[in-house]
Amino acid sequence: MRIGEAAAASGMTTKTLRFYEASGLLPATERATNGYRDYGADITARLDFIRRSRTAGLTLAQIRDILQIRDVGEAPCMHVRDLLARQLADLDRQIGELVALRATVAEFHDAASEPDLAACDPDRICSYL
Repeated sequence: MRIGEAAAASGMTTKTLRFYEASGLLPATERATNGYRDYGADITARLDFIRRSRTAGLTLAQIRDILQIRDVGEAPCMHVRDLLARQLADLDRQIGELVALRATVAEFHDAASEPDLAACDPDRICSYL
């Protein structure tokens, strides 16, 4: 399968496939006599895995590690489970930080919604912040 066909089948661009190959996510492909990349039929499953991994927020380095484990014939499932657990913990932390940030911005907004120009301090850039 040529790169354009693989890209179309996976919903990605040829540029993305070349990038993934250069990044080590895709194995180096055989080249036809005309120099075109010739991917095997299993490329679509690998690209689908990469897309799902990116959707889960995994980094390219994490995805590369998973694929390397699989490529040596081992099941990466426990490694993936641990990565997903860390990802969930990171997301929970970020959500907590965003909730706190939202509360702070809401306080500032509430203060700005009822302006008291007489209380405006000329030594400050803006009394709302």
